[in-house]
Parts: sequence; structure tokens; C-alpha cells
Amino acid sequence: MATANNRSKTTKNTSNPEAISSHMRTPIDWHKSSETVPYPDLSKVKNFWIKVSLKKNRTYLYDGQKLIYTMYSSGGMYTKNPQTGKTESMTPIGTYYAQAERGNSFFNQSLGEGANYYVSWLNHGTYLFHSVPTKAGGTYNVKEADKLGKSTGSHGCIRLSIPDAQWMSSHLPVGTKIKIVN
Repeated sequence: MATANNRSKTTKNTSNPEAISSHMRTPIDWHKSSETVPYPDLSKVKNFWIKVSLKKNRTYLYDGQKLIYTMYSSGGMYTKNPQTGKTESMTPIGTYYAQAERGNSFFNQSLGEGANYYVSWLNHGTYLFHSVPTKAGGTYNVKEADKLGKSTGSHGCIRLSIPDAQWMSSHLPVGTKIKIVN
């Protein structure tokens, strides 16, 4: 009986690599990397791409079909689309590509928040991967940061832990495919 259960778990993990990652840091700590293992060395990755799951609050890094790293993330809040009447994420769904715009910090005056370590993936600075949000003075907004990996909260960007965002800003090659799914 124990053997059948173990085999079942193995099959589940192989057929859905996103189901469980034994290296995920628990509890979630937005000050630390999402996994307890080193970030992937992209010089050894042949077919690098990213999948963001808005409902699971996860960002998955892939080499072809092989999952190589998982990041806790938080995407756009869900709002009612006035044209369709459907509830949709403020984060656009679809396939996009990493852009050249990136930097150490920004502040959006109209939203009253900013972030650190950003890289653009749509509309050249409109939609970004970035750290959990900062307030006007540059301190982290703890209430919003604590949503990381648990719920949505952004205005459309993908929020990451501080080290995950820093790694992404420093290492994400321009042109990397990014698939955003609900």
C-alpha cells in the first residue's frame, strides 16, 4: 500500500512539475529568495522561458519543459471589466518578451508607490517584474509585501521578493519569452 502511494505521488509530480517544489522557502519571506537553493545559472540553460500563474501566485522559470526555479509572486488585482462584465486581472494575460528597460528603483507618483529592481516585459516600462512595493520614502510597504505568494495586489505588474526581483533585473535576458496565465 505504501509503495502505491509513493508511486502515485511521483507520477503526480512528474506530470505536473509546478505542483510541488521541495525547495520552496516556508513560511514566505519577502526579504529572502523564494527557494533555498541557488538561482539557475542561465549560461547552462538552453531554452529559458518564464510562466507566471496569477491564480497560484507563482512565477516559474523553465529550461524547455523542465522547471528549474519557482518564485513566489503576486500579480494584478481582479476587477470587473466594464466592457465584458467579467472579473479579470489587471495583469494582461498572454505571451510577452522581456524588454531592455530595467533599473534599481522607481516611484509612481500617481499610484503613490514604487519598487526596487525592475525589468519590463510589456509596453517599455508599463508592466514590470519588480520587488514588493515601496512607499514614497523608499521603505517597503509591509502590508502589501505580506501578500507575496498569497494573493494579488498589484496594478498589473508582477511583484517578487527583494532578492528574486534583484536576480530577475540583473539576469533576465532581453527577448526571454514570458507567458502569463490566469
